Amino acid sequence: MRIDVITAFPRILREPLNESILKQARKRVELDLRLWDLRDFTTDKHRTVDDVPYGGGPGMVLKPEPFFEALDYIFRQSGDRRSARIIFPTPQGRMFDQQVAQELAGESHLVFLCGHYKAVDQRVIDYWVTDEISIGDFILTGGEIPSLLMIDAIVRLIPGVISDIESARTDSFQDFLLDCPYYTRPEVYRGMRVPEVLLSGNHQKIARWRMEQRLERTRARRPDLYEKFLNSRKGKQKSG
Repeated sequence: MRIDVITAFPRILREPLNESILKQARKRVELDLRLWDLRDFTTDKHRTVDDVPYGGGPGMVLKPEPFFEALDYIFRQSGDRRSARIIFPTPQGRMFDQQVAQELAGESHLVFLCGHYKAVDQRVIDYWVTDEISIGDFILTGGEIPSLLMIDAIVRLIPGVISDIESARTDSFQDFLLDCPYYTRPEVYRGMRVPEVLLSGNHQKIARWRMEQRLERTRARRPDLYEKFLNSRKGKQKSG
């Protein structure tokens, strides 16, 4: 997979993209992760990337030219733009979840456009963007943190990135259920004891206990997800 990120503030992303799983991914799989400074694609001496909005109003708008120039340059390098998913983090987009992460993890080329200030010139979105995606009903300073969040969620699902892929397959949201609680040594800590079933060595009982915990947690904490889980089970029964 190739991932390109275009931003006017690359320092927000540079260190996080070179730590932990994202750093390991570059070594373990063919992940080509590139960070582009939007200001490198300007033509004036002040490296201007924003301007006042037509029609007036508060805030500044990111100009179209730097984005177009950056994307033209990227696709001259990488080939056909039709093979890429160009993602714009925005409150107007569809909600990002584990299923969207799985969908995007199967792509060969992702490009993230990081907005900032009040908005991005709509022509950038109309001409280039294939996916407008929201990470929640709240507003952040720019698109850098949402892009980082999505990249992290996507990359860890690429085969070979996580040494124990079963760990990822049993994460919360994989099947509309939250994950169960986990414990490690010591067996007793400050009077709190590990559940006996986990010490039994009976893998069937452990698997049953973990599923019961997942069901109970989801039913109590996320009834919306629990309803999706029940509907997915009904759908499988009908298709079966």
